[in-house]
Amino acid sequence: MTTGKSSSKEMSSIKVGLLGLGVVGGGTWKVLQKNAEEIARRAGRRIEITAVAVRDVEKARKLLGDADVHITTDGLEIARDPGIDIVVELIGGETTALEWVMEAIRQGKHVVTANKAMLAVHGNQIFDAAGEHGVMVAFEAAVAGGIPIIKAMREGLTANRIEWIAGIINGTTNFILSEMQSRGLPFNTVLAEAQRLGYAEADPTFDIEGVDAAHKLTLLASLAFGIPVQFDKACIEGIAKLEAEDIQHAARLGYRIKLLGITRRRDDGIELRVHPTLIRMGSPLANVEGAMNAVLVHGDVVGPTLYYGQGAGEMPTASAVVADLVDVARLDSADPEHRVPHLAFQPDAVKDIPILSADDIETAHYLRLRVEDRPGVLADISRILADAQISIGSMIQEPVQPSEASIIFLLHRAREGAVREAIRQIQNLPFVRSEVTRLRVEGSI
Repeated sequence: MTTGKSSSKEMSSIKVGLLGLGVVGGGTWKVLQKNAEEIARRAGRRIEITAVAVRDVEKARKLLGDADVHITTDGLEIARDPGIDIVVELIGGETTALEWVMEAIRQGKHVVTANKAMLAVHGNQIFDAAGEHGVMVAFEAAVAGGIPIIKAMREGLTANRIEWIAGIINGTTNFILSEMQSRGLPFNTVLAEAQRLGYAEADPTFDIEGVDAAHKLTLLASLAFGIPVQFDKACIEGIAKLEAEDIQHAARLGYRIKLLGITRRRDDGIELRVHPTLIRMGSPLANVEGAMNAVLVHGDVVGPTLYYGQGAGEMPTASAVVADLVDVARLDSADPEHRVPHLAFQPDAVKDIPILSADDIETAHYLRLRVEDRPGVLADISRILADAQISIGSMIQEPVQPSEASIIFLLHRAREGAVREAIRQIQNLPFVRSEVTRLRVEGSI
């Protein structure tokens, strides 16, 4: 095989400014040093970090050693440096990060980011600005860590009309639910253990309340359906109120409970929701354990495809950051109109399809409640459900005290609004002795 002489453009290195040198930033530095030659062979150019913006200069010096890297505490300095080709944003948050990213774009620099919150909330603004200035914004590391789900959605599945996506896209909550399932422990006990092991932050709110997963799902929905990012319209419910009792009942019924991000195309709009979900034990997602992530995508041509791996951590996320750097290095000199669109669809083909409200979502449901153990109880509850056009799939009744019983219903698919109203009426019945626990069921995922 003969090879032509490399051009000066191919031979010159591409210069990277790194905003943040924490866990992922440090991992990105290590990967670029460890695999420099292999990465250059793939990119056609060397990729060099020449400047970093950090809060702790001394800590950065220890990591970088005697490398010829400029260290600053001002990200705007890097965004405005004419010698920088790509700015990698790894500081997180929605304020300072947005300011620095927008300035980098205005200065004509490509951006690589792992910041799902910033993109989910401000993505439309960021992508519009990038299009105006002819630069790329790459964000593989923003969703599911080292799993190349963004590339799959933007490129690998482009022949398909995506019907739905269901994903375990938060490792913290999946670890908690796995431990609750296997050990029968209550939520608060497992959360404390997750914090001790480093799977959960000191303030785990974004994880356990489903916000982190909703940020990621928002981006996947835009890639799947060609819609603007609309995080503010997502229906979000976390796992903090989930009880070990429900995990055990679900198992007896042949289900596992997972915190799923689900987005589905319907004739009247798009479902965009995150919540604890009963899925059948035979589902590809049911046996995803610990802090692992998995995304199941259903296309009309290819059918279901599953993407599985580590969704967070230093090296898996750094792997995705470096993959984006390679992509940008390859396409740096390409005509902007010939690059892969940020949201998979051409900008003028992005449609503002409505996101359905919580009341209009349709799923099957699991209900659990405690009642007085006396005649007429089931008849009254069944009458309320029937009046709401909700049919019962199956039911379990167990005595819990001499005068009380626990009842579990599996309901067929129904509108969320109708189920919520039925629960309100059931809750007001004089013989009901507990809050009605409601979980959604997805039997076909």
